[in-house]
Amino acid sequence: MSSSRTKNIAFFTRLLDDVSAGDRYRLATEQIREAERLGFSSAWVAQHHFDPDEGGLPAPLVFLTHVAAKTTRIRLGTGVITLPLEDPLRVAEDTAVLDLLSGGRLEVGLGTGGTAPTFTAFGRAIEARGQDFAVHLAKLRQAWRGEEIAETRRLYPAAPALDGRIWQATFSVEGGRRAGLAGDGLMLSRTQPRPENDPWKTLDAIQNPIIDAYLEALPAGVAPRILASRSVFIADKREDALHFAKIGLSKAVVKFGGLVRVREGGQLEDLIAAFDTHLGTPDEVFASLSRDTALTRATDVAVQVHSIDPPHDYILRSIELFATRVAPALGWTHPQTQKLAALAGLRSI
Repeated sequence: MSSSRTKNIAFFTRLLDDVSAGDRYRLATEQIREAERLGFSSAWVAQHHFDPDEGGLPAPLVFLTHVAAKTTRIRLGTGVITLPLEDPLRVAEDTAVLDLLSGGRLEVGLGTGGTAPTFTAFGRAIEARGQDFAVHLAKLRQAWRGEEIAETRRLYPAAPALDGRIWQATFSVEGGRRAGLAGDGLMLSRTQPRPENDPWKTLDAIQNPIIDAYLEALPAGVAPRILASRSVFIADKREDALHFAKIGLSKAVVKFGGLVRVREGGQLEDLIAAFDTHLGTPDEVFASLSRDTALTRATDVAVQVHSIDPPHDYILRSIELFATRVAPALGWTHPQTQKLAALAGLRSI
């Protein structure tokens, strides 16, 4: 199982900067390039259709092709492609080409999706999403492996290596078991709904049983891959972090309504807890992340600023503080982050 000293750190973005769509893509590219400079192992982008306030990117593979040309080392992942809405052969072709152009840096996160209007718009039944996911995933694997698809037709270029770089996103124990049985990576969300009978249950208490099921189902000899995403916003001053949290989380609680449990009174600290957000100075975020037991079991930890969504310059600073202050203090080391922390005289906090 993963040692905290060998953990990969990742940057995740939903591309929600408060600018035009084109500028969102430009700024997100800058953020990923900065993450690469700071030694992050991977960068992940979400796919969302139609709703600019929830996600700014409907075509992650197109965007990542652009990012691949602007970077050299950092791995590039989808978090996630909603596979039931996609033609699996088109996904196979597009990912195969992107992987070649990026020098083999693509990671493919897949999920079932969950927004009914989006399924309707694509002419799909949301009730069948689980079955459609399974069928499409099987066809995607078949194509990547270069197996015959129909009448001697095979994928060109074939991409068998991608079959070993699938990550399945899930909120459930059963989903963790399914990912484990397939030998795929497991993707855990930054937050998720609480049980009706335990509305204040901690996120790690919900996700540890998912990890248990995944590890129990994983075939012998297959190394676990567990990516845990977390909302993390680090600022030099706590008041700056709270200022932007008040703006972003107030919008989020209106949007998500009953999906998020907020204690009576709805104070800012309650919103921070309701959205499972780690924020503040490097010392404060270090302490907060240290209490999350699911992170000690993850092989990869991805940080994102959603649902706070501060301005671009603050995102860049948060990335830097995480890489040079918080990650080294937690023992999540990478040669580049170690070098930068040493140069800054910030090995520990």
